[in-house]
Amino acid sequence: MRVKREVPQEHAHENVLTIIDQLLGLNNPDGIQAAVFGLLGAAAAIQGAGDIEDADCLQQATADIAFTNAKEAGDVDGQVAALLYRALERNTGSVGLESVLCESLVAVNPEIAAITQHQDPAADGAAALNKAIALELVKQIVAVGGDPALANEASTFAPGEIGDPTGAGNTCDDATDLAGCINTLGLRVDDLSAEEIAAAAEEVAAPAASATAVLDCAAIPAATTAAAVAKATAAPAAAVAGEFGDCADPTIVFGIPSDGRQEDAFEANDLTDFPHGSALNIKVISSFICDQLVNKCKADADAVDICDAAAAAVDGLKGQDAADVFNALLGF
Repeated sequence: MRVKREVPQEHAHENVLTIIDQLLGLNNPDGIQAAVFGLLGAAAAIQGAGDIEDADCLQQATADIAFTNAKEAGDVDGQVAALLYRALERNTGSVGLESVLCESLVAVNPEIAAITQHQDPAADGAAALNKAIALELVKQIVAVGGDPALANEASTFAPGEIGDPTGAGNTCDDATDLAGCINTLGLRVDDLSAEEIAAAAEEVAAPAASATAVLDCAAIPAATTAAAVAKATAAPAAAVAGEFGDCADPTIVFGIPSDGRQEDAFEANDLTDFPHGSALNIKVISSFICDQLVNKCKADADAVDICDAAAAAVDGLKGQDAADVFNALLGF
């Protein structure tokens, strides 16, 4: 039986696409025809990809160019729009089908590299994944000086019904609605509450508590159990490493990162299991790693507790010492 294609929704966030097209007009070295092509399935996307050879990387490449142009112009709103665009859901072949992530290109801007696109809300695990994407989006928006509440502008629709013969889901598609039909029609389902946005923004804005790597148990939130802290500080590498589920290496490295940033920063040592752009604040990376242990690696509860305790313990620490403490608490 042939599976009907999901109906178009690429113009649902026309408010974002309009800004990206304006930014592409400033400098478009790859000849990308329009922002909307980056939100299409690969077969259609390649028709407007210009010199970008991998259609699954067109959305990232478009966002990267737009972000660069906005940054050079000192346009914070444009940088935020580029971040939002990178996080938008792409069209796929049917309700519940995930879109392919970009693997062949590395974004020039680490802010863009830190984000991936929303997935179809009917896909397995999409709610947790899309929330994680939105939380990272908050942090990147704050980092460029934007309003973190705008992160919900990249939110997608309510889940459609798997097997729906119409392929319609709960979508809209209107290139003439410059406010975005997902907004005008009230179809957007926000990923984050106001409290979640504030908490994520605070992680980026919080000043460093110490420049010296000292394990301060008083800095660990009360919600982190004493048992978890004890396990984190005492567990030998062999005992812990086997408990991280499908992921073998949740450690963090510090130095010139692989994403093009020209200053020392933190990033995951294993970027295959923990694909995230570098960050100047270790908490951005440690929080992502702990989230991935739950959402991707399927690690056991003890390992997740250990990671959470380690992340809390190094919050505010800087440099190589911070990475060393985090890794040691995980048993590496």
